[in-house]
Amino acid sequence: MFIGHYGVGFAAKKWDKKPSLGTYFIACQFMDLLWPVFLLLGIEKVEIVHSNNPFLSLNFISYPYSHSLLGALFWSVLFGAIYFLIRKDMRSSIILGLVVISHWVLDFIVHIPDLQIIPWLSLRVGLGLWNSVVFTVIIEGLIFFIGFYLYLKSTKSKNKRGQIGLWSLIIFLSVIYVLNLIGPPPPSVQAIAYAGFSQWIIIIWAYWVNSNRTASS
Repeated sequence: MFIGHYGVGFAAKKWDKKPSLGTYFIACQFMDLLWPVFLLLGIEKVEIVHSNNPFLSLNFISYPYSHSLLGALFWSVLFGAIYFLIRKDMRSSIILGLVVISHWVLDFIVHIPDLQIIPWLSLRVGLGLWNSVVFTVIIEGLIFFIGFYLYLKSTKSKNKRGQIGLWSLIIFLSVIYVLNLIGPPPPSVQAIAYAGFSQWIIIIWAYWVNSNRTASS
């Protein structure tokens, strides 16, 4: 799942307007921000496979630390705790922690059984929505656009940059999603990892959008 996670990040501003949209984007993608680092360090492994289904072009051999349920719970608590130490806001910290763990919940829905519950156990789970490209696009698209709608209704632009920045971000995320669907598989595992770092562009973009928007009354 890709844009679905960002949908949760958008929706979270409806629950609590204090954290920046950029912070929510870090939270909703925190596990996927860790994963490229672990790939390059050789701690976790993935292989590229040939498939007519774009969602099944990667075989996640091992990612117990970034994407197991226990790992997700750890990162959720850690993220919330760090935010609390910085901001001293318990409510926002809890919500951010929940946004972090939402990543695993959404992955559990779409992934084939390749998600571990505990790193050192072989049991793997996943409901396998990815087996259907059509249903995956529908469900993920709904999560994304519902989240965006909630964000749009709970914030308003301070200026033109707040409008242009937000809509250009939506278009950019949508285009990237479509290109992932119709484009060729990645050329190498290293390319996957380096592409993962490009998510920071989206996060910085979200911080910029947030700085030009304010909460609706």
